Amino acid sequence: MFPLTKFTNLFEKNPFITESEEKLFNVKVAYQTCGELNETRDNVVLVCHALTGNAHASGLIGEEEIKNCSGEEYLNKYNLMFNGKAGWWDPLIGEGKVFDTSKYFVICSNIIGSCYGSSGPVSENGQGKKYRMSFPDVTVRDIVNVQKELLDTIGVRKIKIAVGGSLGGMQVLEWGALFPEFVEKLIPIAGSAAHSPWAIALNQVQRNTIMKDPLWNGGNYSEQPYDGLSNARRIAMISYRTYYSYLERFGRKIQEGKSRYQIESYLDYQGDKIVKRFDANTYLYLTRIMDSNDVGRGRGGVKKALSEIKNKTLVIGISTDVLYPADEQREIATAMPNAMYDEIKSPHGHDAFLIEFEQLETILQKFI
Repeated sequence: MFPLTKFTNLFEKNPFITESEEKLFNVKVAYQTCGELNETRDNVVLVCHALTGNAHASGLIGEEEIKNCSGEEYLNKYNLMFNGKAGWWDPLIGEGKVFDTSKYFVICSNIIGSCYGSSGPVSENGQGKKYRMSFPDVTVRDIVNVQKELLDTIGVRKIKIAVGGSLGGMQVLEWGALFPEFVEKLIPIAGSAAHSPWAIALNQVQRNTIMKDPLWNGGNYSEQPYDGLSNARRIAMISYRTYYSYLERFGRKIQEGKSRYQIESYLDYQGDKIVKRFDANTYLYLTRIMDSNDVGRGRGGVKKALSEIKNKTLVIGISTDVLYPADEQREIATAMPNAMYDEIKSPHGHDAFLIEFEQLETILQKFI
């Protein structure tokens, strides 16, 4: 069964004021829910998605959902591409699973700035045109404030668990800093408290390759800048995996019938796929959101901000993550007074939180 995407407009009467003090009216949010709210409206698991993710965390995409989202260009492209496939965290969400939907009300909302149904660069600006590069700059803090408005609108009184990986993990830490009384437990996975110069450098190279594509045209393109966006994805895929992961999967094998290595074909495939399902301007915005992430901004610095998050927390690292190294995750856990640390052992690097479900299930179950 597939949980159909719901759409709602927030801040219709009064604008949402971003951290950069820009105004956004009629903020649209796409979200999915599984399970039922209990009478006290506090059995909530908030799942926060990563960079090019969306609200489809669990269940199978089917014809009903495709029809339901047919008016959303990129969500429709995604659904058609992945028709019949399970959500990106489906092994963890559902009846009898770690996030048991017979017990929990699980919600995952598409973040603002994305192209998968929530307000972002591909949205109309109120004047019959797309925002494109005029969409206001938003931050992880803004994303969480919009999520809070969504949960208030639904009638949620408390979050039992806030969990997410990568950019999702950054949101989880902001939940602890912004609304400590509203959320009981935090589980940030392979994220950052403040984006490192290493991660910023990787994002900057990806943005440059998009903006140097002639088709990008300052963001005013009529067709996706294929070379730029596909190359950005190739760079990202290298940072998401490891030497060991690619050696194990591809080695030096030649693609059958072609005079090229399998790893080259794989990266080309990933580059081609992102262009068919995602928007280049959105990619620029979301990587900038990640780069601006700093839980210590305006709070006396990272260590002070983390020391004031008293929620029971499980920080999860990945043994071979080169993007958000395990050492970085240990530092986050050490700085938080009620945090513990655990680790996914995997050759697959950053993407292990989307691959190593058996390990993740065991780690989560012990904490929950």
